[in-house]
Amino acid sequence: MAAMTPRPENTTETYAGQMLAFTIPSRHARGRVVRLDSTLDEILAAHDYPAPIKHLLAEALVLAVLMGGLVKDDGSQVTMQAQTEAGAVSLLVCDYKGGELRGYVQYDDALLAELGANPSLFALFGKGYLAVTFDLAGGKGRYQGIVPLEGDSLSEACERYFYQSEQVPTLIRAAVRADAEGIQAAGLLVQHLPEGEEGRERLHAKLDHPEWEHVAILAGSLRHDELLDRGLSLEAIVWRLFHEEEEVLILPYSEISKGCRCSVEHYRDVLARFPEADRVEMRDENGIVLVDCAFCSKQFGIEI
Repeated sequence: MAAMTPRPENTTETYAGQMLAFTIPSRHARGRVVRLDSTLDEILAAHDYPAPIKHLLAEALVLAVLMGGLVKDDGSQVTMQAQTEAGAVSLLVCDYKGGELRGYVQYDDALLAELGANPSLFALFGKGYLAVTFDLAGGKGRYQGIVPLEGDSLSEACERYFYQSEQVPTLIRAAVRADAEGIQAAGLLVQHLPEGEEGRERLHAKLDHPEWEHVAILAGSLRHDELLDRGLSLEAIVWRLFHEEEEVLILPYSEISKGCRCSVEHYRDVLARFPEADRVEMRDENGIVLVDCAFCSKQFGIEI
């Protein structure tokens, strides 16, 4: 890592999707900033989603990257799933692994049409829940936290996840906008970390710690239009927020791309785990099992 040197704020730099990780040592804080451009367009293009669903999925994809970017081990995966039994949206799934991002939404057209142009989170899901799952590489295990889908946005639900499941004070800002150039999405996540010194109270168990209050106030001043401004690099955003701190350390940019892991080989391996009697029932008259990938909206014919 290196101390931050700001990029020029006016830039014509464009990219598919990028994430910037940073830490503020003197405040025991870390953060991630992400902006999705053509990567978001690619993922959304797999289905003919109506505007409210595009907006919902765009925010969810940003959140998946922000949370996935916290995991250091290569090969680890973070999955975010929002689900209900009675809402217009029955299921939303996103996952992030090694710079690759994917997601999709299942919804009821008729129920969605009754909600109008800008439905609330509660209108979309009703009494739903949010599950966040971390599958850690290298045999380090799998853990999951589940919280109610409450608040005005998925971002608020994710903040509640970190507080209730991990007791980590976390601030998240996500911004989504549709314009003539398409749909844009970006986000910021900052967290307070424990000092880790034996015998001392864990800092992240205290929401009123002055270090965290300071960082949260600065991060909370970020406007949605700044997050989405393509003329501001991610580094310039961090500089605007924290330039008065003693030191801000940054990691190199991480590229974000659409990454659906579907393939004939993958589905053949999955189907091979089923008993032969089940596979017989799955086959059509030509002996082919047709498999639909919900993420990329492709159909695969598997002979097995």
